[in-house]
Amino acid sequence: MAVKCESSAMHATSSGVLQGDNPLHYALPLAIVQICLVLVLTRVLAYILRPLRQPRVVAEIIGGILLGPSALGRNQKYLNAIFPKSSLTVLDTLANLGLLFFLFLVGTELDPRSLRRTGKKALSIALAGITLPFVLGIGTSFALRATIAEGVNQGPFLVFMGVALSITAFPVLARILAELKLLTTDVGRMAMSAAAVNDVAAWILLALAIALSGSGSPIISLWVLLCGTGFVLICIFTAPLIFNWMARQCSEGEPVNELYVCATLAIVLAAGFVTDAIGIHALFGAFVVGVLVPKEGPFAGALVEKVEDLVSGLFLPLYFVSSGLKTNVATIQGAQSWGLLVLVIATSCFGKIVGTVFVSLMCKLPLQESLTLGFLMNTKGLVELIVLNIGKDKGVLNDQIFAIMVLMALFTTFMTTPIVIAIYKPAKMAVTEYKHRTVMRKDTSKAQLRILTCFHGTRNIPTLINLIEASRGTEKKEGLRVYAMHLLELTERSSAILMVHKARKNGLPFWNKGQVGESNQVIVAFETFGQLSKVSIRPTTAISAMTSMHEDIIASAERKRVSMIILPFHKHQRIDGQFETTRADLRLVNRRVLQHAPCSVSILIDRGLGGASHVSASEVDYSVLVLFFGGQDDREALAYGMRMAEHPGITLTVVRFVTDPEVVGPTVHVDIIDDSGPEGESTDEEFLADMKQKSTGDGSIIFEESTVKDATETIEAIRAYKKCNLFLVGRMSEGQLVSAFDTKTDCPELGPLGNLLISPEISTTASVLVVQKYRSELPQDSLNTLNEGASAKGDDDETEI
Repeated sequence: MAVKCESSAMHATSSGVLQGDNPLHYALPLAIVQICLVLVLTRVLAYILRPLRQPRVVAEIIGGILLGPSALGRNQKYLNAIFPKSSLTVLDTLANLGLLFFLFLVGTELDPRSLRRTGKKALSIALAGITLPFVLGIGTSFALRATIAEGVNQGPFLVFMGVALSITAFPVLARILAELKLLTTDVGRMAMSAAAVNDVAAWILLALAIALSGSGSPIISLWVLLCGTGFVLICIFTAPLIFNWMARQCSEGEPVNELYVCATLAIVLAAGFVTDAIGIHALFGAFVVGVLVPKEGPFAGALVEKVEDLVSGLFLPLYFVSSGLKTNVATIQGAQSWGLLVLVIATSCFGKIVGTVFVSLMCKLPLQESLTLGFLMNTKGLVELIVLNIGKDKGVLNDQIFAIMVLMALFTTFMTTPIVIAIYKPAKMAVTEYKHRTVMRKDTSKAQLRILTCFHGTRNIPTLINLIEASRGTEKKEGLRVYAMHLLELTERSSAILMVHKARKNGLPFWNKGQVGESNQVIVAFETFGQLSKVSIRPTTAISAMTSMHEDIIASAERKRVSMIILPFHKHQRIDGQFETTRADLRLVNRRVLQHAPCSVSILIDRGLGGASHVSASEVDYSVLVLFFGGQDDREALAYGMRMAEHPGITLTVVRFVTDPEVVGPTVHVDIIDDSGPEGESTDEEFLADMKQKSTGDGSIIFEESTVKDATETIEAIRAYKKCNLFLVGRMSEGQLVSAFDTKTDCPELGPLGNLLISPEISTTASVLVVQKYRSELPQDSLNTLNEGASAKGDDDETEI
């Protein structure tokens, strides 16, 4: 007996291999090996499944099953060495601790106020997606009890089966929608609203199931439910007071006091202890606290940032292994068991999909959208595993039923993405044809000019607003419409999903009028500018991985029928005047947009146009300079400059550079085919003559001509204009002078003139707008510059373009 106790007791640390100890016989080194094995396997599986666009939870479920008795665990030596029974308590404790904090993070993603605003359609879809599967789950439980689940407690088993089949995995669904770029569509919004309601209902039903499974006495189950309800009510009335006080102590832009973060995490643990003592589950308390945390301001962001990486990246995968060790697919034997697996999968899919589709059609949604909603709502995931594991621990589910239900969850989640891709293609459904894809047009007075401006942080906002002010033209109402697009990177971090919910509220993720802070100042600036000027500003958001961000920008430009996209340069200017990289991957986004855009594109090199704040219309006093060498891009840049010159506070200087006749040698004329649109194309001479004729003659537009012999004289001539506020240049100017510039640069997407204006050769404080005119097919020399890479990694990335 003494020997048994000694063998089952596992000390924390070993004395080392040299002392004769096997590290795998001690808790800490064994836990390290288990964690590393789990992380490597799940990350490799996630990489393998990435082409199929599967959420990471699928890789983690598969990884857990592979490490368990279904695959590698068939080898008893491996199982006893890496996952001995004596280590499972430590493993389960770490896994549940990580899960506790992860459920707290999931709670922070749910906004109770948004649930109150849920529309009747989303509420009806959610209720149908819960009710029918729940009823079918109860029906399936009778078939299971009659075959492979004989002797289980009927009441808890019915409820657990109903809950397991009616769940929609809210975090997993958000990830799938973001990956498929459906978050901003009507289907995406409807699915998220319905899933949020479903998530809350699932937790209530799960609490009921746990209460029923705790004891055979209905009195005790009733007391458990009453105590759980009392706990929730106490939290609702007390927790917001504490959290709101903490949030008020945290100023925007200042680091959050560590004391508040530690206090919140302690509250999460205390809530988990209380609910565990009540008899529900520790996870329930953590989830409730997460729901009650204020969603806006730096406090919530700091909580998520400090908790999520360690929890989601390190501890949460342990829960999937803990679940996988309980899953033995080998227990599913014989035609009867496999037939029951098919029955469970069919029942789950039928209940969710048919229930959702039927109510969606009753709400007059199109059939395609209704089907898409049905398959989206059928997504299972982590919450499903939580329900199954609790049922297994409570003795409600045996090994065979547990394995069947885990495979059902894996199958239904895996099938969601490919089926949704196959049946719902919003991009192809809404192919947009429109005429004005450039700023340059025959009659500028008739059509509204639409511009899509992109930004990824607050750094460029003042310059963007001042550029919009300069671009608004005449006082004609609705003459300019601007779509301000915030570029948000979608990552594996749950805070990315938190940003999704904020983005759905009011277009931009930081638009919350109840808060005062840096982010609110940005929207106040946009709103104030829109009200004071004659500009219509519409916020929009792109939330995707940086590798596919260009698709969002291009699709939005097509959908909004814009004439120009303004992109931020991937570098920013330091105090000493030199440029340093802000985001290297933003450069790839810019290049892909330049290549595939459905309209003209410009890159804004920000040197602080108008200073660090919005300049009102009456105080605008800018000098804008167009460097004109020739070619379509230069003509587009001049057309944009002429639009700016309509503003009473702007003086436009157009400098045309011509080669000195003494040095002009024999030249070869190359005809460039242009099929840019029905408006036709004029030569440089005709275009300049037309622009001169359209100029008002009030001195706001100055045309000059500079005759130079070579690139050196050209640079000297440009230096004479360095005191202007804004340079407008074409990306790929044409002519003998431009071809003489040094083209070897780390930013070929700016073209020769753009690179010259950010080089030390031209010392200026003026911002630069590098313009590329839309053509249905870019010239080869332009494509070559977009395919050039400044580094080996850049070269590899560019091959995808």
